[in-house]
Amino acid sequence: MASTKSNNKEVANFLAELVAFRNSLKLIHWSITGKGSYETHISLDQAIDSLIDITDRLVETTFALKGTLDIIIPETKRPTDHIKHIEQYYARIESTRESLFPETFSQSIIDDAQETIQQLLFRLKRLE
Repeated sequence: MASTKSNNKEVANFLAELVAFRNSLKLIHWSITGKGSYETHISLDQAIDSLIDITDRLVETTFALKGTLDIIIPETKRPTDHIKHIEQYYARIESTRESLFPETFSQSIIDDAQETIQQLLFRLKRLE
């Protein structure tokens, strides 16, 4: 039983970090200025919109499997190097996804999140 509680806490933390990451993208969005800023704003908005849906799907399917989890969203800070921040978050997902979400349908939702993040990175790097 302790193992299940421990895993549920890790899953709740993962979901909270996903919300915080999405919020960090909005902070980046609000701080972008200069050449290419319109395209960057649009790219960030597209990613944020996709992640809102993806987060909701993942949380609801996880609740269906595990019951309601205690999700506490950490403080969101605006990163100074947004490309590095996004790449590090992608790596975080990649390193924990299978251990926390072994179901194929949950993996599919996480695939959508990672695809969204990769598309965002592509767009942001092309605009630099």
